[in-house]
Amino acid sequence: MALPHKPTRRHSVQKRRSPALPEEISLFATDVDGVLTDAGMYYSESGDEWKKFNTRDGMGIKLLQKAGLITAIVTQERTRLVARRAEKLAIPELHQGVMDKLSVIREMAARHRLSLQQVAYIGDDVNDIEALKAVGFAAAPADGIPQVLKVVDYICQKKGGEGAVRELAELILQSRVEVKADKRRGRVRRKNG
Repeated sequence: MALPHKPTRRHSVQKRRSPALPEEISLFATDVDGVLTDAGMYYSESGDEWKKFNTRDGMGIKLLQKAGLITAIVTQERTRLVARRAEKLAIPELHQGVMDKLSVIREMAARHRLSLQQVAYIGDDVNDIEALKAVGFAAAPADGIPQVLKVVDYICQKKGGEGAVRELAELILQSRVEVKADKRRGRVRRKNG
């Protein structure tokens, strides 16, 4: 019997520092295959490769950018399709052909004067695990592999290529709205108290 896909913070007995709250995030990075796509690779008779991207995920990335987050793609693959998608979404950090994703994420964070605690990363497969363990907020699509689902802070309800990135973007943005409202209420209480 399959368990329902329910968004959840990872509850585990293994020791891991407390995850960053989504409102603390300043850099959002994503894998491509299995996260921005459904993990399928489509080839035509002529050898052309196709990938299907979800437009709602794209809007989620645009909303994060509008809120001031730095956005990044970090992928092991190297394709013109991914470069075109990154260009269309105006993603400033595109890293393709990456074998060590954690090193690239560390370098990006350092260059932007951020700690890893200020980075959110969403990945779905074994080559994402070290990066997922290191960042402040780690997420996976609902259909990420079991080893990944064990180490993330949040498991999306949506599958890769079906809105998981948008779901995570909305979680981050909603968290920021709630924190701002709490801070305003706190200021009002202090003035009246």
